[in-house]
Amino acid sequence: MSGDRGPADAARFATNPDWASTGGWDALADGDPNDELFGDIVDRVALEDAGEYEAVLVGEPYDGAVLGRRGAREGPPAIRRALARTKTHHFDGGPVAGVADLGDVAGLVDALESEDADADPDPAAVQTELRETTRRVHESDALPIFVGGDNSLTYSNVAPLLADGAVGAVNLDAHLDVRALADGPTSGTSYRQLLADGLAGYACVGARHFETSTAYHDYCRERGAEVVTSEEVGDDVVEAADRALEAVADADAVYVSVDCDVLDASAAPGVSAPTPGGLTTRELFRLLRLLASDDRVAGFEVVECAPPLDREGLTADAAARAIAHFLAGYTEGRR
Repeated sequence: MSGDRGPADAARFATNPDWASTGGWDALADGDPNDELFGDIVDRVALEDAGEYEAVLVGEPYDGAVLGRRGAREGPPAIRRALARTKTHHFDGGPVAGVADLGDVAGLVDALESEDADADPDPAAVQTELRETTRRVHESDALPIFVGGDNSLTYSNVAPLLADGAVGAVNLDAHLDVRALADGPTSGTSYRQLLADGLAGYACVGARHFETSTAYHDYCRERGAEVVTSEEVGDDVVEAADRALEAVADADAVYVSVDCDVLDASAAPGVSAPTPGGLTTRELFRLLRLLASDDRVAGFEVVECAPPLDREGLTADAAARAIAHFLAGYTEGRR
């Protein structure tokens, strides 16, 4: 769909300072011309031109609502760097193409560069302000790929879709993220907020035993949400994807989220709350290709990648490959 765009849209996005210092997509894609990399194909575009592409990246450098260890604000440039060096070819789907980058949300970049680094924007205010920007992105014909940032931003990334019909969310996460709002939103409240606003279906895939409370599990069950544990994903990835999509069967649009802590701590140490017993990268990537092939997919995100907490870039690499695999499934499902 498309909507009215004003001149202020040009000021909604900026280049992340850490990303600018590396030279951007082209500078990270030097090498054999036969080895096409994402750095060779991703264009930096303005919002008004986003509809000319299959998908557009949006950086969201913010972690002011994290309940645990911080560092996710540095996720967007690190994930871009890892993606820029990733080859575009998928054996089943062929080469990924038609990808652009809008840049980072300017207001979040401004806060990132603020001299008062300890004065984080209030999470509720960030959600409110960000929601208008994400609404504009959703109005383009391109699939939004939001690159976080912490999980509180999920609310703003999904909420604009609720105005256009029934929406289902599939959350690949170790945690349910349906905490009660006590002193305002956090990285653990997004899906409770969305369910309160009318989310039509919810599935959490990769949830870990002993990582949630009985009260929050009961909250999900009472609302018909599906919880697929990491063990169940390990037993049968295809069935896990089917269960997730069945939970959102009544939705007109489906939003898919990856919290990097869904991966086992050995594969993703650079997250706020790394824990054992998680998914392997291979399980995650297959899940994403299956989910992305659903023709109702209206948005995707990768959140909670915290480079300062990472080891040898493992988490950033996994996050970048998650985007690549999702795009492969998305484009293959539409050919």
